Amino acid sequence: MILATFNVNSVRSRLHILERWLKSAGPDILFMQETKTQDEFFPDVAFQEWGYRSYFHGGKSYNGVAAIVKEGLGDVDVTFGFDDGEFDTRVLTLRHKNLTVLNTYVPQGKSTDSPDFTVKKEFLARVKSVIEREEGGLFLWTGDLNVAPENRDVTSPETKKSHVCFCDEIRQVFRATKNSLVDVLRLFDDGDNVFTFYDYRVKNAVSRKIGWRIDHMLASPGLADLAEWCRPDIEPRKWDKPSDHTPLVANFRL
Repeated sequence: MILATFNVNSVRSRLHILERWLKSAGPDILFMQETKTQDEFFPDVAFQEWGYRSYFHGGKSYNGVAAIVKEGLGDVDVTFGFDDGEFDTRVLTLRHKNLTVLNTYVPQGKSTDSPDFTVKKEFLARVKSVIEREEGGLFLWTGDLNVAPENRDVTSPETKKSHVCFCDEIRQVFRATKNSLVDVLRLFDDGDNVFTFYDYRVKNAVSRKIGWRIDHMLASPGLADLAEWCRPDIEPRKWDKPSDHTPLVANFRL
């Protein structure tokens, strides 16, 4: 089963990218973040035409999560938000047979002295509760997690020590949150310059390899053992009017 995550930075603005990429990559399930679209305007008809069922919840201009599931895959159960009902346009849980996937858009946090940084840490605490509840099963936490865990996950880490997605405090919180989950990409690529985000504001960021790795697939040990490969697909970031993120794709023997 091929699973993918992609911060599309507006699903309607990225339909031309998604149509081209889905036809070539053919994931069984794609998890999206920052769809930035109210539910009544979500382009589910387009996904139907491309052979996918859509599950989505979003708001105008910001946030929004979705999953599209290839026709023929079978029944899935999809819910939105945490058990307390907060942050429901940032959180999607999909269950398919014995697999559970938590798809999140973790708040960016703005700055370490902003109230939004506290919101980010509170969000991760809620994620930790979900992970603990799912312990022992086939579980995947994926999405735009807005944390670069290691120095090699950013370009010029020495200049980013106070960044809200890279400071020591948030990296410590992130490590505690994911606990025993396995970083699937690092099972297959242990190198540098492996990024999933290339800032629009940086000229020729892709060709200059200036980026961040903030989109992740973190799997329970049992699911990680079933992984066959995992990699970011950098090509869509080079196409016309792209998202600033790339898809991250993995194949599991499920």
